[in-house]
Amino acid sequence: MATKSKTQQILPFFSQLSAVAPAILLFLLPAISAVDPTNSTSNATDFIRTSCNATLYPDLCYTSLSGYSNAVQQNPGQLARVAIRISLSKAHQMTSYISNITNQTHFGSDPKTIAALHDCHSTFNDAVYQIKRSLKQMFHLNHGGGSFRFLMSNVQTWMSAALTNEETCTDGFELAPNGPMKSDVCNQALIAKKFASNALALVNSFAAKRCTKTIESP
Repeated sequence: MATKSKTQQILPFFSQLSAVAPAILLFLLPAISAVDPTNSTSNATDFIRTSCNATLYPDLCYTSLSGYSNAVQQNPGQLARVAIRISLSKAHQMTSYISNITNQTHFGSDPKTIAALHDCHSTFNDAVYQIKRSLKQMFHLNHGGGSFRFLMSNVQTWMSAALTNEETCTDGFELAPNGPMKSDVCNQALIAKKFASNALALVNSFAAKRCTKTIESP
């Protein structure tokens, strides 16, 4: 009796496999369709929009954070961290902006304007330092580096101090004469302050949610 070749032995196997393949695919299809990345992204953006309602500037909050939906998902801690990073970026931009204006300002300019610019630069430098401290505390928080209440309190303290410094920036311009530069600096400072305000609100919201869960836990 002739021995079948390896090819002849394999062909029936593939024939049977092709017959059952559609059935296997139909069996797996529900599981595959259950993972919907579009739905996941939609849920994340809805979470960000809802979370931003707790801030003073919800529209600015949503437009600045919605692009990070994949990283945030529905994690309030991650949302707060991203918001802090954005506020740090805005504070950095403000210090660079004021430095450029100060360097371009002539010595013959109004002394009150010059003093206001220096004060504003100093307060935003302080804000940058304080926001960095907040991020450092959030890093320890994310990696289990200590008590949640202690670290969260530090984050809130540093972000609150940063917001106060950013608000203080424009105080010196109240005595400076009106003009395009004064108007522009105050507007830019206001924008940076809004980002810091939103970040602090999201930090406070995260802290409140976490503490509520701890209290409710048996």
